[in-house]
Amino acid sequence: MSHVKAGGTSKNNRNNGGPRLGVKLFGGQNVTVGQIIIRQVGLTKRAGVGTKLSRNYTIHAAKDGIVTFRKRKITTFTGKTAWRTEVTVI
Repeated sequence: MSHVKAGGTSKNNRNNGGPRLGVKLFGGQNVTVGQIIIRQVGLTKRAGVGTKLSRNYTIHAAKDGIVTFRKRKITTFTGKTAWRTEVTVI
């Protein structure tokens, strides 16, 4: 027989906040180097000229300027073309 009592289940493990994802700076706003433009899960928005994509798919500004958004056609892995939003800093 075991000499250690059975451990119960954890009931107080749902006390975490949301991830605060989304667009942080909108089109036409001024941005400085390193500022976060978009926080996202996966590549829902693409990084264009003047931006850089970090490991967790956050889009940062690579230079000072103005944020712009535009739609672009991209080719997916299967060869299909799809419209995606591209973020650029001018």
